[in-house]
Amino acid sequence: MSKQSSSAASVESLKKIPLFSKLSTRSLQRLAKVATHYEAPAGSVLIQPNVPGTGLIIIEEGETVVELPRKKLERSAGECFGELSLLTGKGHIARVRAKTDVRCLAISREHFSEMLEAEPKMAISMLQILADRLSDQG
Repeated sequence: MSKQSSSAASVESLKKIPLFSKLSTRSLQRLAKVATHYEAPAGSVLIQPNVPGTGLIIIEEGETVVELPRKKLERSAGECFGELSLLTGKGHIARVRAKTDVRCLAISREHFSEMLEAEPKMAISMLQILADRLSDQG
């Protein structure tokens, strides 16, 4: 995985992500400063089960496969993963693998917590994502 340590996220690209679409321009600018871009080739494992989460990962380009114990789900641009572990502090419940080459944004646990406190609207969006994910597992 290649990482770009400088924050290259743009406000416009963040606005296209459903989780962040309702945030103010100021909040998006703050988020752009702390987000880290990284790229991974097809086949790379991005998350391992039972490993504690360190942040939220948002897919900017490409597709991933979420490998749960009983099924596989695909996630693509605009979707995120790592949120359940991030919020619970427990290990990931699935393996996430890059189906194609992917470009992602990563937001650390610390920065994500700060954003949730500053932007309660983001918490509402996160609840919808979590509800969808829990129903997907059934």
